[in-house]
Amino acid sequence: MSEFNSLLDALRQFTQGVLLVVAALLPIVNPLASAAIYLQLTAGIDPSERDRLARLVVFDAFLLLLGAALFGAYVLEFFGISIPAVQLAGGIVVCTIAWPFLVGPDKSEGPKEVRVAKAFAEWRPRAFYPLAMPITVGPGSLSVALTLGANRSSDVRTAAITVLALTLGILIVAIAVYLCYRYGDRMQRKLGPTGVSVLTRLLAFILLCIGVQIAWNGVHGLIVGTFAVGALPR
Repeated sequence: MSEFNSLLDALRQFTQGVLLVVAALLPIVNPLASAAIYLQLTAGIDPSERDRLARLVVFDAFLLLLGAALFGAYVLEFFGISIPAVQLAGGIVVCTIAWPFLVGPDKSEGPKEVRVAKAFAEWRPRAFYPLAMPITVGPGSLSVALTLGANRSSDVRTAAITVLALTLGILIVAIAVYLCYRYGDRMQRKLGPTGVSVLTRLLAFILLCIGVQIAWNGVHGLIVGTFAVGALPR
């Protein structure tokens, strides 16, 4: 009976862990918003090739989030990098990605054959940057994943349950991103060129605001950390 209760307790911890990861990561990853940017960037690619590219992007994003959750805290500690510094640098990168979509002209379609060859040749080697990071997985997502994976228990069973829950939760988020990337072109067709342009600029503005907020969080954290250290008695 005690073994059965122990198994139920482990299952409860695992389920809670998975739900926590999905609830924390899914809103900030925001697959619908990143899908609109992804489709705009890869406009002109053949749907089958875009599907292949989406799989590469989502796989890279999955590894990024999982790596941040499992090893991020140790890597930052090894190099002496604080989370506010990561937020500041990441926020600046997100702003540089969002700005051209907000103020730039709409891309012309051009001859389809030329655009397919050029776009796929251009974006396939860049599946990791900028498609996987920071468009799909930005510094905010990495910070959340790092926080979720920090302070794991020293108990072997609890630590194993936490790792499995992190892996499954991040996998569910990655699947949601893939589905939005894979079938986002249907949304494009329903919206039409004008609707896509309006949605892209709106989401680019939101992405720019997110970048500014992340950078400000980094600046605020650095300032607070500096004054806190300076206030310590010597």
